[in-house]
Amino acid sequence: MVMASSAAASSSNGGPKPPVVLGCGAVSADYLATVASFPNPDDKIRSLTLKVQGGGNTGNALTAAARLGLRPRIISKVSNDPQGRNILKELQDDGVDTSYILVAEEGNSPFTYIIVDNQTKTRTCIHTPGYPPMVPEELTQANLFAALDDVDIVYFDVRLHETALVVAEEASQRKLPILIDAERKRDGLDELLNFASYVVCSAKFPQAWTGASSTPVALVSMLLRLPNIKFIIATLGEKGCLMLERSITDASEAEEIDVESLLESLEQKVVLSSMPKCIASKSNLRISADGVGSISGRLLLGTAEIIPSEELVDTTGAGDAFIGAVLYGLCSGMPPEKMLPFAAQVAACGCRALGARTGLPHRSDPRLAGY
Repeated sequence: MVMASSAAASSSNGGPKPPVVLGCGAVSADYLATVASFPNPDDKIRSLTLKVQGGGNTGNALTAAARLGLRPRIISKVSNDPQGRNILKELQDDGVDTSYILVAEEGNSPFTYIIVDNQTKTRTCIHTPGYPPMVPEELTQANLFAALDDVDIVYFDVRLHETALVVAEEASQRKLPILIDAERKRDGLDELLNFASYVVCSAKFPQAWTGASSTPVALVSMLLRLPNIKFIIATLGEKGCLMLERSITDASEAEEIDVESLLESLEQKVVLSSMPKCIASKSNLRISADGVGSISGRLLLGTAEIIPSEELVDTTGAGDAFIGAVLYGLCSGMPPEKMLPFAAQVAACGCRALGARTGLPHRSDPRLAGY
């Protein structure tokens, strides 16, 4: 077993170095094929375009973060096969530090077949995990400490969960902020959530995890169950996102407002616009949910960019792009009112090209100039 070499980005002008984000989780090779429409069983069809590109939630999110200006490092594992070598090269070319990616001499690197349906603008993924899988013993204490050195924030996609828990425990002892990507229920997720400072989750996850009657009620339930979390964002695809932020000060004396009523009032303030916007409630409200309880905080509704159908190519990795932008927003001190539209804009850029990374913008992109 060997460690991958690094091509980490560094500050070339002698100024302060950009913030460092450490990610632990999935990297893979994506085989993307676009088709006119998804085939029926036993059909034979031809692809319209084909692309082979690096993928995996952590690989994608940290590529987005690198292009925006952060210095990412990744803890993961590949094999010494063509896919693994290409995975490493792509990350290094984008300025991602691959020093902490293990390279197995045998086995296979993770890879995913992705079929992009031009008719419905949806994608279907068939994933093959890497083998042999990573185990915590492969991450030495020396490498763990080195990976966490000078880190500003730590990110987990809940893959490689046993190793991730080791990293999370050490990061927590160092009082480093931790962002969890809660895409769906996975082994180790509940334990990792206990370490989380921030959570970004899919639209279906909050209700699936809490059993609550609606997404806003579920967000209240999650903040009550996870007292260390500062905010939770539920990404809603073309409907934007919903964020519940915990207040620093207690609002227990304030009049309670029902979270679903509060969301309705925010939705009424949405003005139709092609560009992402954010509508925020007043700060330090007492936000309640029937049968769940109440928290001191505020609710924010973010809209998505309206992408013309002729410009929408592929939604693969849109959530990862969003998270990469949130990591950048947190490290650069963006207020949520600015961070949510910024992240939506970055995700929308990625949807205009095939694959999770092709369309990811750099910080200098004119489309990001307003942020």
